[in-house]
Amino acid sequence: MVWCHLSHFRNFVRVSFHRTAFANATNHFHSSPRCRTDDVQYDQIPVSRIRNFSIIAHVDHGKSTLADRLLEITGTIAKHAGNRQVLDSLQVEKERGITVKAQTASLLYQHAGERYLLNLIDTPGHVDFSNEVSRSLAACNGVVLLVDANQGVQAQTVANYHLARSKHLTIVPVLNKIDLKNARPEAVCNELFTLFDINPDEVLKVSAKLGTGCDEVLRSVIERLSAPEADRAAPFRALIFDSWFDKYRGALNLVYIRDGEIRPGQEITSCHTGKAYEVKSLALLQPDERKVDRLVAGQVGLLGCNMRTSSESQIGDTFFLKQNKTCIPLPGFKPLRPMVFAGVYPADQAQHLALKSAIEKLVLNDSAVTVTPDSSPALGQGWRLGFLGLLHLDVFNQRLQQEYDAEPIVTAPSVTYKIKLQGSKAIASHGGNDIVYISNPAQLPDRTIVEEYYEPYVLGTIIAPTACIGSIIGLCVERRAVQKTSLNIDNERIMTTYLMPLNEIVLDFHDHLKSISSGYASFDYEEHGYVATSIVRMDVLLNGQLVEELCTIVHTSKAQQHARELVVKLRDLIPRQMVQIAIQAVVGGKVLGRETIKAYRKDVTSKLYGGDVTRRMKLLKQQSEGKKKMRAIANINVPRDTFIKVLKR
Repeated sequence: MVWCHLSHFRNFVRVSFHRTAFANATNHFHSSPRCRTDDVQYDQIPVSRIRNFSIIAHVDHGKSTLADRLLEITGTIAKHAGNRQVLDSLQVEKERGITVKAQTASLLYQHAGERYLLNLIDTPGHVDFSNEVSRSLAACNGVVLLVDANQGVQAQTVANYHLARSKHLTIVPVLNKIDLKNARPEAVCNELFTLFDINPDEVLKVSAKLGTGCDEVLRSVIERLSAPEADRAAPFRALIFDSWFDKYRGALNLVYIRDGEIRPGQEITSCHTGKAYEVKSLALLQPDERKVDRLVAGQVGLLGCNMRTSSESQIGDTFFLKQNKTCIPLPGFKPLRPMVFAGVYPADQAQHLALKSAIEKLVLNDSAVTVTPDSSPALGQGWRLGFLGLLHLDVFNQRLQQEYDAEPIVTAPSVTYKIKLQGSKAIASHGGNDIVYISNPAQLPDRTIVEEYYEPYVLGTIIAPTACIGSIIGLCVERRAVQKTSLNIDNERIMTTYLMPLNEIVLDFHDHLKSISSGYASFDYEEHGYVATSIVRMDVLLNGQLVEELCTIVHTSKAQQHARELVVKLRDLIPRQMVQIAIQAVVGGKVLGRETIKAYRKDVTSKLYGGDVTRRMKLLKQQSEGKKKMRAIANINVPRDTFIKVLKR
């Protein structure tokens, strides 16, 4: 494009093109935002003019739209009507309209005659992806807290605010969507003051869709946020806070350079694994990769070092130069513990290796997922995966299908129970530990060797209209929740917190909450720990034979209801056979639910056309005796599809 313009100007000079016009045109060309970034030496920008910040908000409050406007204002991308959620690059993000992965972009902005480097991280808003937010904040010095001027403060807004405060980050409050006719900026500012003690005069009011006030956001980030604590004279250290797998370049690491500098060709060492690597490539994200000759302290960039296996890249690890011999690891972040577990199996065991490779590569991109090998007599070899929530599980499954063409079978989600054992033999059989953690119902110890059962609880926050609070309380009581606090945000909305069993909310609690509140309630939760409980293992018997794959763990108060639902479902799924099938849901030898599948019956009397009735009775008696003998020796044929339909979510 540059050479085209210069040759165009040369032709006009030859025909006595006016010198002033040429100068004006040239100056206009070089003032283009895109051209300003082409010759910038990013490593020459001092640390004092670098700002690392993140945008945090509740779902659908406009984080990605605001990021689009900031990219346009700084000239990182050209202004275009099609710029919608530019940083949401995954197919699942475009289909669902939510941010799943935190995305980074390095922006240049002119302020007070100086050029600033702004490293922006756009984070997800749903509670199930809070791990993305947590590790993104490890590389930030401040956050933009975005709130919808129409919907006001939501549950995830509260959680994100306290997460940022716990890391001692500077908060820039911003109201979005002020252009909507139902916007109520003054009321929402009062909510921010009531809940967070934020001065209404400090709240910025913008419309990310129209671009109104977005310049002020950038100026506030520069003026209110501090520069990163980086030392370019110190030996090189970098924190890995994200990574993904490229089939040509191996594992790529997104790093925050804390100290020193790094160049291609240098050898670095991992503090966690002790392995050494040669730096192959360095780049800044804008949001596409822009190769650079070096990265210096204060910057956020992409580092490729020929890591061939996904297990080598550890989120939260520290890189240092191999020649330095020793390294003090950088303070990273506390990884969130999985809350929901589900079994993942290949549809065909021939696909086992392909699915294993896909899971390993995707886990590199989503470090919150834990993987443990598992097996099932019904489904074969597979894995037990841990997730932060149900949406997290759904998105992971969808990404496996879309990005790796996998066809996984995902079982119904469950939670991990803590069990305290009693008796020296029982403790010795579990490696000398009196505390064990169980997420697979088949591994639940017998009640006779258990001193106490514990189940995971969460502290849930619900913000809802006052008119539907009665129905919400009823739903929470039904799910064994205990109310802790209640606070009136204003005359129309109330915020309540509940202590809730995780097992009661992982499946359909959020759907029921949205239904009874007409979509106006918002829900967020955080881990609370384990609480003593009363749980039982429910076994399924088919004609008296135990089927371990269908065992479940239920609370004592819900056992009868669950047993009835389970046997009815199995009655509809198991096909009729030549023998009668008795389906029983049993707890400790007591049958809580039973259904019967009648056997096929051949009409053995069809060939009779009259005569004595004793002949008919004799044939029926012979058939009855044959049925009894078959029931005694025959195995029940339960198709694999039946197990899949029962175990699948």
